[in-house]
Amino acid sequence: MEKEDTSNTRQWKKCGPCMAGNCNHECYITCIIGLYSCHWEATPEENSRHGFCCCSLTEQLFYPFLIIAFCVSVLLLFVWIETSNEYHGFDWVVYLVTGYWYFWSLLLLSLFGILFAYTSLLVILGFLLVWEGYELYLHWNHKILIVLVILICTFFMAVLCIYWNDRWLTFGLSLKVFAPYLHLSCITMMVLLSYPVAFYLVTLEQEAIFRRDKITHHKRKRSKIFSRLTKLRAAQVAIGLPFFFILLCLCVVPWGYYSPCLVEKNKLGPKPDLFGHRGAPMLAPENTIMSFEKAVENRAFGLETDIYISIDGVPFLMHDHDLRRTTNIMEVMPNSSRIQSSFFYWSFLSTLNAGKWFVDSWRQPFHNMKPLSEADKEKARKQMIPKLSDLLKIAKQAKKYVIFDLNGPPPKHPFRNTYVRHVVKVILDTKIEQHLIYWLPGFDRDYVKQKAPGFQQVGRLSPVEELRRENISIINVDYKRLFHNGLRDYKAADITINLYIVNKPWVFSLAWCSRIHSVTTDNIELLRQIDYPYYFMVPSYYRIMWLFLDILTVVFIFAIFCFHWWRENQIEKVFESSSSYTDTESISLKRRKSEKAETFSMTVEPLPQAGESPQTPVAPAPDLTRA
Repeated sequence: MEKEDTSNTRQWKKCGPCMAGNCNHECYITCIIGLYSCHWEATPEENSRHGFCCCSLTEQLFYPFLIIAFCVSVLLLFVWIETSNEYHGFDWVVYLVTGYWYFWSLLLLSLFGILFAYTSLLVILGFLLVWEGYELYLHWNHKILIVLVILICTFFMAVLCIYWNDRWLTFGLSLKVFAPYLHLSCITMMVLLSYPVAFYLVTLEQEAIFRRDKITHHKRKRSKIFSRLTKLRAAQVAIGLPFFFILLCLCVVPWGYYSPCLVEKNKLGPKPDLFGHRGAPMLAPENTIMSFEKAVENRAFGLETDIYISIDGVPFLMHDHDLRRTTNIMEVMPNSSRIQSSFFYWSFLSTLNAGKWFVDSWRQPFHNMKPLSEADKEKARKQMIPKLSDLLKIAKQAKKYVIFDLNGPPPKHPFRNTYVRHVVKVILDTKIEQHLIYWLPGFDRDYVKQKAPGFQQVGRLSPVEELRRENISIINVDYKRLFHNGLRDYKAADITINLYIVNKPWVFSLAWCSRIHSVTTDNIELLRQIDYPYYFMVPSYYRIMWLFLDILTVVFIFAIFCFHWWRENQIEKVFESSSSYTDTESISLKRRKSEKAETFSMTVEPLPQAGESPQTPVAPAPDLTRA
């Protein structure tokens, strides 16, 4: 009994790993089929592939929809990630429409990420099923969701193209900045993708060789085999041609594009100066004294703000046309919250709180803000709406430049036609040095030049000839528009350029590598700490990396194809040897059967009867005794 137990345990130890491996693989296949087809009770054998094609005609017609959904979701997610510099502006626009402040940009980012994850999961599952040799069958629930993904992505793409087409300009600039790194990453991905591509191409080639050899042996089935061979060649072209074409383009694409961050070190300009956009809105409530003090603490080159004029002629700092977002007017006078701020008297505006909203976590303007200290929270809660003269006092004391947007009063306002002259008078009354004022408003500019000749006149994105006629040597432009409209012309004319609004390090690095003089930013604390432009690369170093990676790619792909070809040949040899072994075994079995038949058909001599002379006894036939 002990010997039998030990023999059983030995057999179980030998069979255990094999059974565990088969069970794990079967569970793996069942899991893939269940996730893709929602058929958890079906066995893998029911979905095994038979014949040339991997799926039915219906699946063939719908599979391009899955690929389209995947591509559109990838594009939409990538565009939205690259336009993260514009998130605050997008949230502000949605706030104007809905009246509710929320991080709508992050909500869309999460939605696009979910769509990308869902479509990529289905694509990977389909690839694994084809790799394992099983039939594709996408469940109708997945098909409905795929169509829904295409509709959602198409809707948002249309919205971006119609209402926020500037996003595509930002996307194009990001491709320029990340082009060297994106190029190297794509080549690496193509090397990884070459393994399954080589597997399929070599497998199809082996099957094509087998089919071609069968044409000479089967004359009647020659037409069917020839059509099957044509399909195999078509599949090879459909898989291999796009792969090698994309690979060739990636190998030669650096000759055809320009990246601003590929610059020699001696041609890299100085770090751009920083204008605090509404002060330091990530550190304090925007357009408040605390915000401008934080900007000065972070060594801002200048201060940027927006100016309105009250009905009694007091210029004050405010960005929105009403007071809902940055003050507590909803608590004080909710029925008048939508009235334009210029129609209020300064005696009322000076009583509104302009900092409590900033401490509220549900109304914070930026999602990546650092937590405030208790002292800063207490100080922020006490902030009020400041006057223009209050800002000029800070700039005069700290020797900082001031640039502002002057919003004209609405109709029926008492200062509708004289607001520029009134603001100039307020500025001159503060006795601030005139060269510290960057005068941006274009209305009544001739009067400003005559009354305050020391102001530095700032223009918009106008032609160079027009700027020269008006004697303007500084422009304040949107960074997206500038890089697509004659940056070289402005630099050739020796015009000082200030870009707005630059919050992300990659946009700031783009401005740095392009020798821009200054930028307006919300994120002054982060940009101040950057000592060297991100994604900067010397052209000679990039060329060395490019050539080295191209050579390495060719070697790796050639080795991968040779490996698959060698493996297929080894499998073919093993198959031929096993088939020859089974042939010899069947021949010996036939021989043994024929020998047995001959022994049974032999005639047996009769035994000697009694009384006959004894003779030498005849030995029985050995086969007969054995029988």
